[in-house]
Amino acid sequence: MTKTLIAASLLALCLPLTAMAGPIEGACLKSDRKQANRAVCGCIQQVADMTLTGGEQRKAAKLIRNPDQAQTVRMSKSDRDNEFWARYKTFGETAAAYCAG
Repeated sequence: MTKTLIAASLLALCLPLTAMAGPIEGACLKSDRKQANRAVCGCIQQVADMTLTGGEQRKAAKLIRNPDQAQTVRMSKSDRDNEFWARYKTFGETAAAYCAG
């Protein structure tokens, strides 16, 4: 009985965490790309969790929602933007390799 209660408590604590989409997953699901589905976008979010900070994920999500802004960041002369772009590019390459069906 105690094991069942502990298992149920753990499940109740974990469910809200698994239901929350990260910023990349949310932007991916809202995009007009035909390949965007929960499985693919969830996979991409997992890669983002491994390669980008929370702030970088929010910035990347903005680029997914507004691809024209990506060009601005890519062409920026700012060291901060250049460092972000290098990590964003690595994230994209990793996601493509890891999440390819």
